[in-house]
Amino acid sequence: MLIACVQSDVSFADPQANLQRVLNWMDRAESIAGHSSAGQSSGFPELLVFPECLLTGYCFDSRQQAMEVALPETSPIFASIADAAQQRQCHVSVGFLERSGQQLFNSAALIGPAGIVSVYRKIHLPHLGVDRFVDRGDRPYRAVAVDGAGGSVKIGLAICYDASFPEPMRVLGLDGAEIIALGTNWPVEATRTPELVPPARSMENHLYFVAANRVGTENGFAFSGRSSICGPDGMVLASSDDDQETLLLAEVDLQAARDKSIERTQGSHRIHRFDDRCPQFYGPIIE
Repeated sequence: MLIACVQSDVSFADPQANLQRVLNWMDRAESIAGHSSAGQSSGFPELLVFPECLLTGYCFDSRQQAMEVALPETSPIFASIADAAQQRQCHVSVGFLERSGQQLFNSAALIGPAGIVSVYRKIHLPHLGVDRFVDRGDRPYRAVAVDGAGGSVKIGLAICYDASFPEPMRVLGLDGAEIIALGTNWPVEATRTPELVPPARSMENHLYFVAANRVGTENGFAFSGRSSICGPDGMVLASSDDDQETLLLAEVDLQAARDKSIERTQGSHRIHRFDDRCPQFYGPIIE
């Protein structure tokens, strides 16, 4: 399976311009993938992961300002992305501010050929940007099965600060996620996070971890880029070392994420990421 991680700038408070960004990146992915040396595949990526709040922007100064830009799940913007996904038979993970009645969420949508498959609402909220004003997410972490060219794949959605906590990523792993799609807005002050967190979370759960960070500046905040695609055991399959727009590609073997057993030395060094857990001793984590 070929997956893509999009490191993109964002047009603040302009969903239509950002929709065009998504469509342009999909066109670019089609061109790049056809001439890529990543893996052995030359087809279109089956999954594209975009940054947090890409459709709306992030650094709002008030809840009211953010609500004016936020999108409902019924927005025609998602239908436009679904049309593009249908043409290419792929799925897209993209961040946006979601308006649901009087509630406001920092959300990520997984969109396929038939429309929205799942929407995750950010649970872990830092004192930064619009996260100062949004409502805490009210939906559990779960892996969603979607159909691809090679069969079904389970994708877990998370957003930025969520990944700084190992527990929610483990919940996604236990729910069967083979790929975690993480849209982020990591600022330059947090450059250690993209270096350390994606490899650690992929290694802990023996799965593929796609961290799509944004670039550019917004209301005085500069974003660091440094997106990555990591594989089981924390292997970095593709990464950016700067804050420029780019598209990362990686060919992944889903069976490697499904098999949690690791044999480092035949017959004498064998571990299993999930079977070796001892949750009966982990009570203080949730107390």
